[in-house]
Amino acid sequence: MAFLQVNLMSKSLMRTVPVNVILPVDKMTFPGMPVREDKPYKTLYLLHGVFGNYTDWVCGTRIQRFAEEHDLAVVMPSGENAFYVDQPDGHHRYGEFVGQELVELTRKMFPLSHKREDTFIGGLSMGGYGALRNGLKYSDTFGYIAALSSAIHLEEIASRTSDDCFFLDSKSYAESCFGDLSKLLESDKNPRCLIKQLKAAGKEIPKIYMACGESDSLLQANQDMVKFLKEENVDVTFEMGPGGHEWDFWDTYIQKAIDWLPTEQNGLGINSGNVGI
Repeated sequence: MAFLQVNLMSKSLMRTVPVNVILPVDKMTFPGMPVREDKPYKTLYLLHGVFGNYTDWVCGTRIQRFAEEHDLAVVMPSGENAFYVDQPDGHHRYGEFVGQELVELTRKMFPLSHKREDTFIGGLSMGGYGALRNGLKYSDTFGYIAALSSAIHLEEIASRTSDDCFFLDSKSYAESCFGDLSKLLESDKNPRCLIKQLKAAGKEIPKIYMACGESDSLLQANQDMVKFLKEENVDVTFEMGPGGHEWDFWDTYIQKAIDWLPTEQNGLGINSGNVGI
C-alpha cells in the first residue's frame, strides 16, 4: 500500500495545500494467486472535522487497512475549520477545492477512475456536512456520499445571535464560514436546497450513507436530515450505534461505509505485514 503526502498549489485557495493519499498500487502477488485487473482505482475523497487536518483519518482510524482490503484509493485534504464551503471575500473556495479542483488534480497525478460511479466523497462531523453539501453540489462528479456524525444542524447555526460563547457556537464564526446567516437556509450551502434543485433539474442524486452515534449531540439533526431525504425519495441508508462524537465510532462506521460503497472488495495481493489472500 503506497501512502503519500502531496503538497499541491490550489487556485481555489491561492496557496499550497497538504493532502494525504492512500493508493493500493504496490500489492505483490505470488505465483498462482489471482491478479487484479490493470485499471483505474475507485476513489474516496475523505474530509476531516473541526480542529483536524489531512492526517486525522490515518491517525484516528484503520482507513489504510480498509482501503487495502477494498483496493480503494483514498484522498484526504486539509480543510481547516471552514466547513468546506466557498468564502469568496477571502478567496477561500473550499467547496470548489474539494468538489472540483482536488478531483481534477489527483486524477492527473494518479491512476484514478474518471467515472462518476467510481468517485465517492465522505467525511465526519464538519467533514460529514462537507461531504453532503459538496457531494450534492458536484453531483456530476460524485456518485456516492458517506457522511458520519454530520454537522448538519443548519437551523441552529442560522439562528445564532451571540459571540459570548465558545467560538464554534458563535455567530461570528458561523458568519466566517457561511456568510449572511439570514440567507443560509435558502442557499446552496443547505443540502436540502440542493436536493430540491437536483430534483427540479431532473438530475441523478448521489446515493447517501449516513451514520451517527446514539450519544452524539448531533443525532437529532442527522435523524431530521434522513427523514427529509426519505420524504424526497432519495436513496439513503442510515445506521445508528453505540458511541458519541468520537474516533471509536468513526473507526467502526467508516468501515461500514466502505463496505456499503460499490468497491471491488477482492483484497487481491499481499500488502505490508504479509496480509492478503
